[in-house]
Amino acid sequence: MPQTVWIARHGNRLDFVNPEWFNTAQRPYDPPLSEDGVIQAKELGQRLKNENISHIFSSPFLRTVQTAYQVAEALDLPIKLEAGLSEWLNPEWMSAMPEKLPLEILAQKYPRIDLSYNFRLIPEYPESNETVMERTAITVKKLVAEFAEDILLVGHGASVLGTATGLVGGSPTVNASLCCLVKIVRQRKGWKMELNGDTAHLSQSEEVIRFN
Repeated sequence: MPQTVWIARHGNRLDFVNPEWFNTAQRPYDPPLSEDGVIQAKELGQRLKNENISHIFSSPFLRTVQTAYQVAEALDLPIKLEAGLSEWLNPEWMSAMPEKLPLEILAQKYPRIDLSYNFRLIPEYPESNETVMERTAITVKKLVAEFAEDILLVGHGASVLGTATGLVGGSPTVNASLCCLVKIVRQRKGWKMELNGDTAHLSQSEEVIRFN
């Protein structure tokens, strides 16, 4: 069977729903999911429940971990945290490298996290658009070379774009809306995108794609 790579963006985030949260947050660049974002993540898990996914990789940011956790619960799989799938470290969005929860604390809160897995790539702040696209493309190529089974990547808007482009090549338009699904299947001659930002599994989806 040809390998399938599923790519999902995290669900809706608290600071999109409540922008004031940012002003008092301990880790302002690492918001959790909003209430409707949790619902979206659960719906994503139900969508993927019957797919033949063997490995789940997630950005270590809280909102992606929370999204991946709902999917991992539905699929009964561990979560491998991969820094190569991290948010775009854009200096126009954040003034420094964003502070995140330590991996050990994340694993206590979300016990499906596999602490034996080591990052295959670690991004450095700051990043340009070209840098994040290159970083995420390298990450997905490393993962498909190492893991032959069907995999799921849970990332951010930029990492959905970068990993999808890294596989299919060229300059595809990828619809990276919140909690969307991209499906890319390995062909004899490269990779083919079979789903592009699908949101049919969501009871509520955004009309305007927002990255930050």
